[in-house]
Amino acid sequence: MEDVKRSAEEIFQKAYEYHMIGDLDKAIELYKKSVDIYPTAVAYTFMGWAHSMKGDYQTAIELCLKAIELDPDFGNPYNDIGSYLIALGMYDEAVFWLKKAIVAKNYEPRHYPHINLARVYLAKGMYKEALWELENAIRLAPDYKPAYILKHKILAMLN
Repeated sequence: MEDVKRSAEEIFQKAYEYHMIGDLDKAIELYKKSVDIYPTAVAYTFMGWAHSMKGDYQTAIELCLKAIELDPDFGNPYNDIGSYLIALGMYDEAVFWLKKAIVAKNYEPRHYPHINLARVYLAKGMYKEALWELENAIRLAPDYKPAYILKHKILAMLN
């Protein structure tokens, strides 16, 4: 069994390399091969991410749901579903998934769902809530510059 896991992990790593250089089709092919050998929540989540980068949010969401089935404590697919729903303009639906990401037991980077919730609240004109989420993100990741940029953008809108 360890050989199977190791083989799947090696293929996953190769998929990730292709993903990072922008060869999404090759990355998806290899992620699929990896999960066919030994399915993991991480591999399904990353395959979903690759699909999202091609604009295929529905497949990305389906793959994240598979990841959640495998590991309900893994927070990344919850946040990713939320971000894909935001991209589809489905803000109310995104909130549920982003809040699940915030409380997930196994999740890094924990500030992302707060940033995404801030984006939802900003889109809905809920500035106080957006600023509150950005403060949470800044508390969790004080060096994450996009949180400060979005915070200042909202503050400027309010002046």
